[in-house]
Amino acid sequence: MAEGSFTGFARPAVPTPQEIRDWALDPYSTAPEGRQWDLTQATDELVDTWLDLAADATCPKRSFALHVLYIYAGDAVRTNFRVHARKRVDRLLEKAVGCGDQYVELWAANTKALIRQPDLFDYHEWCNGGLVRRPRRLNPGPTRK
Repeated sequence: MAEGSFTGFARPAVPTPQEIRDWALDPYSTAPEGRQWDLTQATDELVDTWLDLAADATCPKRSFALHVLYIYAGDAVRTNFRVHARKRVDRLLEKAVGCGDQYVELWAANTKALIRQPDLFDYHEWCNGGLVRRPRRLNPGPTRK
């Protein structure tokens, strides 16, 4: 299959979990054309799929999946959980902590730090891939009262 020739999306703007898996596991596929496709994929319907793919060391789109997780968490916290419910985020964090993957567990630790200290949110780091390209544990300062 030639690079970019993935044709498995019926509607690229709203793919199904199976379409996401098929795309992510194809080493030659590229993201669909369109502005900020990554931002549109951080949905409640797809987040478990992205978590599974981010935890799969053999997934060719693993970094992309991790990037979507950072977008999801950042959006949840910066909107005070109006976009994604706190209960859903907490459930996802529980699943992530026990997955055994260092990058997903780092995402979980960083997300918990962000929840404790929302001013750790930086758009470049959380939504433009900074924490994926340069993985590190965020160290929150003392919490404010």
